Parts: sequence; structure tokens; C-alpha cells
Amino acid sequence: MRRLQSFGTKLLLLFVLVVAAAQFATYFVVSRDNLDNARALIEQDLVSAAHVFQQVVDDRNTILATGAGAAVADSAVKQLFVRTADPATIASALGSIRIRTGGADLVTLLDLKAEPVASTLADPVSGHVLKKLVNDADGDPSPDPHATGYGYIGGQLYSFVTVPVRAPDIIDWLVVGFRIDNRFAERLKEWTRIEVTFADRQGRILATTLSPDVAGALSAALPGLHARTGTLSLAGESSLVTTRVLPAGEDLSATLVLQYSLDEKLRPARDLERLLLLVACGSLVLAGLLSSAFARRLSRPVEALAAHTKVIAGGDYAARIELHRNDELGRLADAFNQMGAGLAERDRVRDLLDKNVSPEVAAQLMRDGAALGGEEREVTVLFADLRNFTALSEGRPPREVLTLLNRYLDRMSAEIERHGGVIDKFIGDAIMALFGAPVARGDDADRALAAALAMQAALARLNREFAAEGRPPLAVGIGINTARVVAGNMGSARRLNYSVIGDGVNVAARLQALTRSPEYRAGILVSAATLSAARGTFRTRPLGEVVLKGRAEPVAIAALEATAALL
Repeated sequence: MRRLQSFGTKLLLLFVLVVAAAQFATYFVVSRDNLDNARALIEQDLVSAAHVFQQVVDDRNTILATGAGAAVADSAVKQLFVRTADPATIASALGSIRIRTGGADLVTLLDLKAEPVASTLADPVSGHVLKKLVNDADGDPSPDPHATGYGYIGGQLYSFVTVPVRAPDIIDWLVVGFRIDNRFAERLKEWTRIEVTFADRQGRILATTLSPDVAGALSAALPGLHARTGTLSLAGESSLVTTRVLPAGEDLSATLVLQYSLDEKLRPARDLERLLLLVACGSLVLAGLLSSAFARRLSRPVEALAAHTKVIAGGDYAARIELHRNDELGRLADAFNQMGAGLAERDRVRDLLDKNVSPEVAAQLMRDGAALGGEEREVTVLFADLRNFTALSEGRPPREVLTLLNRYLDRMSAEIERHGGVIDKFIGDAIMALFGAPVARGDDADRALAAALAMQAALARLNREFAAEGRPPLAVGIGINTARVVAGNMGSARRLNYSVIGDGVNVAARLQALTRSPEYRAGILVSAATLSAARGTFRTRPLGEVVLKGRAEPVAIAALEATAALL
């Protein structure tokens, strides 16, 4: 059997895979196109529904304004309004006007100052709404001035229209309105085939065509819907939603919500997509069968590559595979050889990283290598030493003591690293941390102070856990100092440790030791150098100067209060 010289030629024999890929591509393209078309159609329907709503409101307001205008043109009604001051009598007349309008749910008579004289409803209308209606109508230059608006009565949304009462000049204003309720919403849905909801600005549903569970989900989602049009998942279905704000007086408003189920719109298209998916799956199965037949011709070089993979997995990165092929499999063998060289390099890097634990230190090692030496720089050093650990560990097995110690160290280390510090080393139950080395951030003193306060807070939380477990509480003493020190790789050629040395380190350690002294009543002692380097404001208690062990010059110190602001 003739051997094929190119792996690409072999792939040509698997053209069915291309057919299958084309089928899947067709499926995804059709699915995407169906989704885009459905969204475009729904958005058009939502815009049309909003126009229909406005037209319906305008038509009903026109009908009410016409009926109210005809009623107040009656001379008997005018005389009643002019000569009668009894609200009950006027309210009775307003009831007759409501009937004559043929659809008003409210009729209210206002004087020229927009103050209510009488109304067919006991609940009042917002005075701001009434004044705006009268002002808008009064400013209408047309022969039949009127104004429209929205407002709340008894928690229900109303649409209002205002017409003048003339005798012959304007003597009063008549406000008629209709209630926007579930019946109104249902009629709007019949005309538009769109789900309709009215809600107040807090998301409370005023009227809706939705089922209770969907309405509840919409009510919860409305306060977070900032865009006028968006997609919401309501009761397990995805819907396109558009909103319109209906001003209802002062800082009140109502929201018209129009929505259409995207899933419902897509259901016919999904049937076609499922058929395309079945065809694509069939093509994939056929391509798999053909591929398996041709794969036998490629088995020997692939098996050789697999055997070489085991050699690499065994750690022999120096081994090389030679296939002596000019096709893609030959290039793959070259890639395997390059991978072995890369893994050898990775082991070298891992050996470097095993000597350091901090990501910042690792980055420096990758950049500068692992040569012994250091540089002088300003660093804030933090020492933290555990108190009362003897009482906690007394009478307990070593494994349990180690577990408790690890819990403590884990909480403290997390706060140090969260504030940008680097754990230099653990010394038994003590911690040495660096801020400003190997990476300086400019606010390292602030970070160290904030980390110390956060460590105290974390220890308080841990002590509450210990109390619940019946264990004695722990206490921590922390010393912080800022100074110029030498920072770099220290140790031997075989084992390195990135650390800092200098008098400033000793000062931080001595300050931590001073927290044991009851005269200071402090869990955190800070040098004046650190407070001078800090940019933020921290609450401290000055403690004067103290001569530290091993130093001739006194050091000004302060207690850092636990209530200071954190970073």
C-alpha cells in the first residue's frame, strides 16, 4: 500500500470531518440568526406596544375631556358651581358628570388655585399633580385648553385630564380620570399581544397581565433594571423587557413595563435547530468511523510518540525521539523534543522557587536570577509573636497543637498578604513580614499598620471560634519599624533565603517584645519612623522614648489603637 508523504494528505481523506464541522457551523449560524431575528421582531413589537399604550391613553383622555367639556357647558351645571358652596351637593353633581363622560373613574372640581372643592372619590389626589395639571392647562393657548398627566389615588395609578369651567371666564377646573388597573392592562395585551405591567418606582406591581409567580420575579428585578430595554430571566423563561417612565407628581413616578418571552418567540426556530443538530451529529459519527479506519495507518509513529511521552513522564528530559519524517508527525516529534528541553528548564525554575515562597520574590528571581547579594532599601518590618500558646497547647497531643498553630498562622498570613506584605519567615509561633521588599509600593508603612490592625481583628474572630470549642483565647504582640536595610538573597549557593538584615529589623523585634510589658497596655507598638513614613491617618497613643536592648539611642514609640481605620 502506497505510503502518503504528508500528514495533511491523510487529513484530506477525512473530508467528512470538514462536512461535520460545516454542519455544526451551520447550526450555530442559524441559531444565532434566529436569536437575532427574534430579538429584532420583539423589540419592534415592544416599540409598537408602547405607541399603542400612548394612543389608547390619549384617546381615552380625549373622550373624557370631550364628555367633561360638554357637561360643564350645561348652564344648570355652571349655575350650580357658581351659586352652590355645599361640597356634598357639588359632589352629587360631579357623580352625574362622571356618568355623562361614559368612562371616568374620577371627577374632581378644583378652584382657580388648584385646591379641591369636591370629588367623587374620598381619597385625595396629590396637590402637586393638581397644580401641575392646572398650570399646564392654563398655559394651553388653544380655544379648548386642557392638560393630561398621571397620579396616584389610594395606591392606584390614574390618568387625568383637566378642562376649564367657564361662566364665561374660567371659574373652576374639572379633573376627570380613569384608573389604570388589571382590566386596562388586559385590554392593552389583547390589542398588542404583549405582556403589560404597571409598577411604582419601588417595583410594587400596580396592574399586570402576568401570572403571580412571573409578576413577583419582575417586581424583584425592576429596581435593578437601569436600561430602558433589556433581557430578564423571569420564572425560568428569558424575556425582552422595555420600560417607560410615567411621571406621577413630585418625586413619584410609575413604570410601564412591556415584555415578550424570547423563549416563546424562538420555539418554532428551535425545532429547525434540533433537526440541524441531529444532522450534524450524524455527520460527526460518520466522520468518526472514517477516521478510525485511517488511524490504523498512523498508529506506529503515534505509538512511538506515546512511548516517548512515558519516558518524559519518568523524568528523563534528556531523551530525544527521532522519527525522520518530513510531515506533520515529524514536526510533532521535534515539538516533543522541545517540550523535554522546556521541562528541564521548568525544573530549574522550580528549584529556584522552592527556595522562596513569595510570588514577589519568585518574580524577582525569575528576573534577576539567584545570585547571592542584596541592595539597600527602605522597608517596613513587622514582627508578630503569639501569646498564651503554652496554655493552649498544654495537655494536648502534638498533632492537635500543630493544627491549632497552623490555624493561627493561616489567619495571620492571610491578612499580611492581603495588605501586600511578604512572609519572610516563621519562627516557631512568631512571624516576620516585610512591606516594601522585594517590591516597593510607595505606601508600605500604611499597609503594614493596616495589616497589624487586621491581624488583631482576625485573631478576635479566631478566639471566638476557640471559645466555642472550649479552648483558651490567644493574644498576639506586634512590633513595626521602618528603616533602611539590606534586602536580598542570603544563605549558601545551595540554599537561599530572600530576607532583610539591619538595625531596623532588630528594632521591630524589640518593639514586639515590649508588648509583653503591662505598663504599655498595647498589642501593637510602632516606631516614630513608621508613623512618619505613613501617609494615612491612624489612631495612636504616644508612649515617649524607650531605650531598646542592644541600642544606645532611644526610640520614640507609640501604641497603635485597634479602632484605627484600615486601608
